[in-house]
Formats: sequence, C-alpha cells, structure tokens
Amino acid sequence: MTALRALIVDDEALARERVRSLLEGTEVTVIEECTGGREAVDAILEHRPDLVFLDVQMPDLDGFEVLDAVVSEWLPAVIFVTAYDEYAIKAFDVHAIDYLLKPIEPERFRKALARATKRDLLSLLDARPIDRLVIRARGKVSFLKPSAIDWIEADGKHVHLHAGRDTHIVRHTLTGLEQRLASHGFVRVHRSAIVNVDRIKELEPWFHGEYVVILKDGTKLTSSAAHSQALHRIIDAT
Repeated sequence: MTALRALIVDDEALARERVRSLLEGTEVTVIEECTGGREAVDAILEHRPDLVFLDVQMPDLDGFEVLDAVVSEWLPAVIFVTAYDEYAIKAFDVHAIDYLLKPIEPERFRKALARATKRDLLSLLDARPIDRLVIRARGKVSFLKPSAIDWIEADGKHVHLHAGRDTHIVRHTLTGLEQRLASHGFVRVHRSAIVNVDRIKELEPWFHGEYVVILKDGTKLTSSAAHSQALHRIIDAT
C-alpha cells in the first residue's frame, strides 16, 4: 500500500515530537510540522496531505477553523490530538477519524492509525467529489461551482478554470480535479485539459480516432488518442 503523507499540527514542540516518534516504523511519512492554525491551512492547501494530526486549541486558528478554511479545496483524514475531551463530539461531527487525548497512549495511537491507514480510506480520499472551488484573488475569497466552469487547463502546479469570460488560476492538479469532478460531468480530453460535457457543442472527427472538441463559446480543443475513449462513450450514450 502507498504510504500515507501526513502533517503534524500542534503549537507544542513536545507534542509534535511525540506524534512523530509514534509514527516511526509505520506506513506514514511526515511531510511537514506546523506550529499554528494559519500555517496549517497553507500547508494543507500546498501539500494536500492524506492525513493530519491536528491539535484543537492553538494561538491563531483552532483545529476546527483550520478545517473550515480548507474544506472546500482539500479535506484530509483527520486525527485530533488534544488535552481537552470536551471537543470530542464536535470532532466526530466533522468526520474525524479519531480523537486522541494527551498524553497519547501508544496502543490507543496504533488503533487510531490502523483506521486511518485502511486501503478503503485511501480510495475514499482520492474519490471525494468537490462541490465548489475556492478562488483567492486580489485579497478576496470567492467560490465557484463546478456547473459554472466550461473547461479546465493544466499549468504546472496550477490550473486555469475557464468560466464564461472569466479565467481563475488555482493551485490544483488536473488529475485530482478530473476524479473529483467526474460526478459533475467533466471528462478528460487531453493530458492538459478536462471539459464540462454540458459545454460541448460539437465533436468533429480528427485523425486516428481523435476529435476537435468545440465548446458552446467557440473554444476549440483537440482530444488526444489516449483520452478519446471518454468522448466515444458520450457519443454512444446519445
């Protein structure tokens, strides 16, 4: 099984070290440690970890505020690690994997980790649909529903969301968006482009089973042979 990529978030150095030591010899790789909530938000959005060990009470944002800040873009599996038991119900309300009290008991930690490392959990994380994308521009935060997007173009570690006359640049991988937007009717037509099927006006046959994909706004995209099968299925279904 592929190792889980994890983030440790706690403002106490000893607490972070405790979690790291308990992870030694496991299938979990610690990719970063964070000392506060705002730092954690940035790290989660940048690295998109599979699992986060998250403290509740921190000086800037608490653990729940961290999740609120990232949920529309990326929500990892979460194991809360805290000295306070009064937040347990709220933790499970936000679908936490587990809730560990400090000082952490090794056996209790192993049980929590076993739940987080199940293969079916990894599949669930990879396949989670997305209901809106967060757009950060000019100091403002806005939200874009998948139905408003015409097509999406890869650009290194970012993607360009083409929505009518507007183009938004966000930090995402095209492969991740392809899977998470599949339930909204998006298909991959090229290694660097996925398209909202509802925006397709015509498909013109091209060479070797490929197509020129013409959108309703006049945009033309050429499908690659490797990704034309999805377009074949659309044609066969009509």
